[in-house]
Amino acid sequence: MKKLILAAITLTTAASVFAQGTVTFNNRITGTGITHIYSGPAYLYGNSAGDSPTGSVSYAGYLLIGTTGGLVGSTTFAQLLGANGAGAPESSLVPSSSPPTTFRTGAAAGFVAGTTATFNNIPQDAASGSFELAVWDNSSGLYPTWTQASAALASGALRIGGRSQEFTLSQIGGTTFTPPAIVPALQSFGIAVPEPTTIALAGLSAAALLIFRRRK
Repeated sequence: MKKLILAAITLTTAASVFAQGTVTFNNRITGTGITHIYSGPAYLYGNSAGDSPTGSVSYAGYLLIGTTGGLVGSTTFAQLLGANGAGAPESSLVPSSSPPTTFRTGAAAGFVAGTTATFNNIPQDAASGSFELAVWDNSSGLYPTWTQASAALASGALRIGGRSQEFTLSQIGGTTFTPPAIVPALQSFGIAVPEPTTIALAGLSAAALLIFRRRK
């Protein structure tokens, strides 16, 4: 009997160590908060008049992700990054253990396809956590996770991607707390999309460099 009790205690302890905190990954929740995600000429942050809570930032010249003429909703990925505790250094934020989601279209453009994000590095029922929302173009199919996309952005292989400003959530989901929503803590933001001519010039430069290396 003692052995069984000890085994049960050991299993319970192990389960608590590997317990994962959860967050409601949805930026459109009526009565809670509504923010939008755009693409445009430069990185831009802050709520607009159409958000809840409202703000004063203008997204004139930007397109909602998933809208006609903008980044395609089904191939633009979004993943939450997080770390335990409030005000964590940005370098400590890591992608959720749950897979990225995509964007909705039509009247719901600018909103992610809602899901629950799970974090290996944030315990269940944690008092607080620090988060950012990462967004990137995966139309090539080469970057299914933010880990791969961020490396490609750093090297220049991927041109379109970025993060929100950091925000804090309290009472992370677990056995006591329900998963908190990312809104209203997450504010609207826009990621930069290089002009087609810029991308074309970058491609020509890369091709020229490759030819020069071959000739050497």
